[in-house]
Amino acid sequence: MDVAIIGSMVPILGILAGIIIPVSVFVWQYFDAKNERAAVVEIAKNLDDPEQVEKLVHLFDERKKEPVDYRRSGLVTLFVGIGLFLFGLFFLGDLLKGVGLLVFAIGLGQIIAGYVYPNTSEEINKAVEDYEEK
Repeated sequence: MDVAIIGSMVPILGILAGIIIPVSVFVWQYFDAKNERAAVVEIAKNLDDPEQVEKLVHLFDERKKEPVDYRRSGLVTLFVGIGLFLFGLFFLGDLLKGVGLLVFAIGLGQIIAGYVYPNTSEEINKAVEDYEEK
């Protein structure tokens, strides 16, 4: 192939990759969830007790019962920002240093939000008890 033809195909392949990858992930997630639902239906057909069926449904319930811990995710984000900054400092230059500082600031904000907004039931109960004592 000619170098000019390959050079003109690079943007097209980049656009197609940006479309194909998310679509394939959505399709994969759909079929994965579909198989899980089919397994639950098969198991539920063989159970006679409605209480056991309800327990099974709650077992496969994907919703999280606990809120997000902003302090933990903020700490991870903070160190990703530090890593990006250092990578930009030593290898790629000013643009990546700026991105690293932005991600660092986002992580710092998440950590602060984790301390400002209590997220576990124990922390909420403690905050309410401290308020009631005043």
